[in-house]
Amino acid sequence: MPHLFQSVALVGNSKDLRVAECMLGLAAHFHARGVPVLVDPSVGLVFPADSVVPCPEQSFASRADLIVAIGGDGTLLYAARLVAGHSVPLLGVNRGRLGFLTDVSPSCMLEDVDSVLAGRYSEDRRSLLAARLDSHNGKSVRALALNDVVVNKWETGRTMDFETSINGRFVNSHGGDGIVIATATGSTAYALSCGGPIVEPDLDVWVLAPICPHTLSDRPIVVRAGSKIQLRISDRFESRGQVTCDGTAIGDLEQGDNLYIESADAQITLLHPPGYDYYRLLRSKLHWGRGGHDRQPDA
Repeated sequence: MPHLFQSVALVGNSKDLRVAECMLGLAAHFHARGVPVLVDPSVGLVFPADSVVPCPEQSFASRADLIVAIGGDGTLLYAARLVAGHSVPLLGVNRGRLGFLTDVSPSCMLEDVDSVLAGRYSEDRRSLLAARLDSHNGKSVRALALNDVVVNKWETGRTMDFETSINGRFVNSHGGDGIVIATATGSTAYALSCGGPIVEPDLDVWVLAPICPHTLSDRPIVVRAGSKIQLRISDRFESRGQVTCDGTAIGDLEQGDNLYIESADAQITLLHPPGYDYYRLLRSKLHWGRGGHDRQPDA
């Protein structure tokens, strides 16, 4: 059953002139169609009178039926944190660089928005990671991630030494700059730059990709989603790492600390306008088939 979008919230960095232009255009477009538009009061744009409703971003999930994220994938990741655990879907307008998640082009933005309002779209449910950082001092921090949980070496020019376990079984002792634990969604983000594979987003797997491993045999591995992953600093070396979830730091990983990663109960839903094709998206963003062999095969 298509959603009935009675209100829409806009998320984006209005200091970017390209984002600001899209936000103003979308606000006017929705207003002309009688759809209330929610915008955080901190957005420093001058909207036409009565075309938007001031609303704190933290209330979007309870007051909006759709959130439109304008910007790069980082903007959509931020919006995903706003709606995690709620049924509010996300639509991404690409005003960033690659835009694997924000797949609506500005050139056809209004047309695609009208298609979504009319119920012509596909729903794409994405799973989240749940990270818990337990410090040796008893403090515990939790966070969700749509793309990845990353452990990077911190405040040192030396490599970091740490251990991984999966489902209670020891996997490996690592030396290097850290590790990326990515969902299928996040396989095209940081994990890709670490040599990890591209994973179809509807596959229920995760990628563990070491960052600049000191041992060349320390390769990325693919594990079943829902596994319970544990990371800890090796006892015999002084190392320190920083833990980030979708690029947001949640704390440091030191000796005596434990980082646990498992499936989150929450999911998020992306909306795609008609004609969405994941492989066409890959060809476009990664410049595949530029040698003249990118034509579609004959039917």
